[in-house]
Amino acid sequence: MVAQLLTKRGSQLAIAESCTGGLIGHRLTNVPGSSKFFKADLVTYSNDAKSGVLGVSEETLKKFGAVSEECVREMAAGARKRIGADVAIATSGIAGPDGGTPDRPVGTVCIALDADGAQTSRRFQLRGTRDWIKLLTSQVALDWLRRYALDLPVGDSMLFRR
Repeated sequence: MVAQLLTKRGSQLAIAESCTGGLIGHRLTNVPGSSKFFKADLVTYSNDAKSGVLGVSEETLKKFGAVSEECVREMAAGARKRIGADVAIATSGIAGPDGGTPDRPVGTVCIALDADGAQTSRRFQLRGTRDWIKLLTSQVALDWLRRYALDLPVGDSMLFRR
């Protein structure tokens, strides 16, 4: 459905993935004709890639960390600008089973969408196995793209409502 909606809308998509490791792009490119809307998927797993490829500031990474709304907003904006897309979505998180902290336990995921001169982002606390957390994160991201393409509110924001 997302593929048809983005194609109908004429939107060009860029993705910046960290914790999902290319899963969102994989799911979208399983749809025949995805080249009509899908421009690029930048899997920026390390902080060096987030800053070097997407332009996430070192200050953001030091102050807020890679798993933060601030970081994913910069990731989405960087992907959109670098690729020349109309809309971009970004993910970063801790899929586990290791890597969690008291402030950011396993299952902490942040998603951002950047389009039409506005952004929205949200932090989620998911539960389950690594594969399940990655799948849920990709599903939320795809739902946000669906809502964007239908001119519905994305995340907790009404910014994209027309």
